[in-house]
This record gives sequence, structure tokens and C-alpha cells, in this order.
Amino acid sequence: MNRQQAKELVQRYNQGLATAEERDLLENWYLHKSDSLSLEEDEIDFNRVDATLRLATFTYAGLKLHSDAPQIKRIKLWPRIAAVASIVVVLAAGLFYYANTTNSRSGRLNLSTSNDIAPGSNKAVLTLADGKQLILTGAKNGALANEQDARIKKTADGQLVYEGTTETQAAALYNTITTPRGGQYTIMLSDGTKVILNAASSLKYPTAFKGKDRTVTLTGEGYFEVAHNKAKPFKVINNGQTVEVLGTHFNINSYTDEPNIKTTLLEGSVNVNGTLIKPNQQALVGGSQLIVKEVNAADAVAWKDGVFKFDHTDMKTSMRQIARWYDVEVVYEGNVENEQFYGKIDRSYTLSEVLKVLELSNVHFKIEGKKIIVSP
Repeated sequence: MNRQQAKELVQRYNQGLATAEERDLLENWYLHKSDSLSLEEDEIDFNRVDATLRLATFTYAGLKLHSDAPQIKRIKLWPRIAAVASIVVVLAAGLFYYANTTNSRSGRLNLSTSNDIAPGSNKAVLTLADGKQLILTGAKNGALANEQDARIKKTADGQLVYEGTTETQAAALYNTITTPRGGQYTIMLSDGTKVILNAASSLKYPTAFKGKDRTVTLTGEGYFEVAHNKAKPFKVINNGQTVEVLGTHFNINSYTDEPNIKTTLLEGSVNVNGTLIKPNQQALVGGSQLIVKEVNAADAVAWKDGVFKFDHTDMKTSMRQIARWYDVEVVYEGNVENEQFYGKIDRSYTLSEVLKVLELSNVHFKIEGKKIIVSP
């Protein structure tokens, strides 16, 4: 695609006339040319863009920052955009433009990267039945240990896998896998159930499931793909809540610094403290109260797919997610209670890249060591 063709496509975007095929063509062009080619300011209708941004939400690097204006149709942004430091890309209501960040009208994207913090990664510690601890991060692939009824190995793709041996009549042995702040890990239990643990979480489980059910204990957050077994229901116990299933996909967020335990169902059905929930429903448990609401279940598990997903999420809830993933402390100076975020940011970005995106709202951030200072 040459510059004139790109210009014509941009004009059709500005007019809202671009077809789906033309949008795909423009995206492909951007992905192939963005490292060496940018559009000139005179090619873009900045007046219309600015007017649109004042009237509605806007998107930068995959994140929409919410305003009180009516919501506009979301247009997918490319994951690599935030990594292109010299270009700001804004998409809104079929409009987009490029502008050099050093010439930003707001002058706010000046966050220092000298003390930047890398994103979280695959990190966990496995505690065996005898109390011995194995640091999985640096462990070699292959066999790690043998427990009474299971062989434990680490696979090439960084998962912990339990392979059953001949089941004995002895009492069950329990292992615990724990992720630190800034870590996550995937485990395949002996029955074939897959669990992905988010940062600052743990799962206690038997090396082999014996008896009439399959019971595990969760702290923090975990995504479950439960292997179906009608004869043995699968139970997750956490903070006084019991979730019971036969075979299904669901997510539990039970961090102690969150106001409620959130159980979100993607497939099948689950029983939460005696209440049945269906796909795209979420059970919120706080104290003795249980509320079921309709949600987009994919939002609740975006973290396992490497994304921060915000849906009119308040400032402090958003920052708790960020704090766990980057292992930092958050301090607030001034009133930012009313800020909300809508959209998504890749969890592979450094902390400064994430905060630069968030700074396009009405807040500012400063990194001091392992601390983020948030101010209006």
C-alpha cells in the first residue's frame, strides 16, 4: 500500500465509510509499515477527531478511558501499538490518527522509565507432602518428584503435571503450589483438571483424588477447567465458600483485599454455597450474602490470556490488579475515587508502559522504587 492509498483509507475512516475489508487492509498495512512510516498531520482531520474525543470515550493502546458521554462502538487495536514509543494511536468512532508523544497537547506522558518494573511471569513454589519446597521457576523440565500415588513433572511449556500411578489404600498426600506477587503458574492435577493460578495465590490438593469427591483449597485467584467425572464431584473451598461442579470452566477471585469472592462461570454449571449459576453469570459472596448477576465471563478470565480487562472498573480495583502483577505498593495522594477505566492492556507491558496509558485519564503516576504514587 502506498501513502496515497493509506490517506484515502484514513479519509474513509474519518467519514465512517470504511468497509470491514478496508479496515483489515489498513491494519495489515500498519503492522508492516509502522516501524518506518507514519502519516503526516495534514492527512488527518484533527478537528473532527478532537470533537469526537470530547464527546465520547477514547482508546489508546487498547484502553478506553471512560467519560460520561454515550459509549461508542469499540474498534480493535493492535497489541504492538503501546510498544511503539514514538507514536500515539487513537481510534474512536471510526477515526484514528498518529501524533508524536513529545508533542502531546496534554504534555502528560512524561513518566520516567529509569526505574521501570518488568511484568510478572511464570513463578511458583511447590510444597510437597513432607514439607520439602521446590522452586519451579528455575527447575529443569522433566521429572521433579515422586509422591505416593503420582509422578510430578515440569513440561517444556512451563506447566506442572501430575501423572497417576497405581492408587494405594493409604491416606491421601497433599501438595501446595504457591505463586508470589508478580507470578502465575499452570498445573494439571492427577484427574486431568487444569488450574491456572494468578499472582499471590495458592492451591492445596491431593496428589491423587480418593474417596467420593475431588476437593481442593484455593486462596487468591484461579481459573479451573475441571475434568468431567460424574461419580466424583469437584469442590473448591476458599474463604468459607464452597464451589461444587462435575466438569466445567470457571474462575474464582477470592483475594482477601477484594470486597467479595467472585465466581464466574464460562461453561457448564456450578453450585456456589447451594446456589446454581449458569454460563456468563457471576456469584458474589460477601459475608452471609450471595448475589448472582449477568456478566461477560470472558472479562473475568482475561488475566489468564495475558490481558488487564477493565469494564468501568474503579481506580482502586484496577490498581490492585496492577500491584499484584508488578509486585508493587500503591499510595494515593488526593482524590481519585471517581476515576473508572474501560478497555484492556497487555500484561506483557512494563509498568511504565501501562501507567502511561492510564495517565491519559485524569490521574498521574510516579514510580518510586517498588511504589506507585497516584495523584489527580
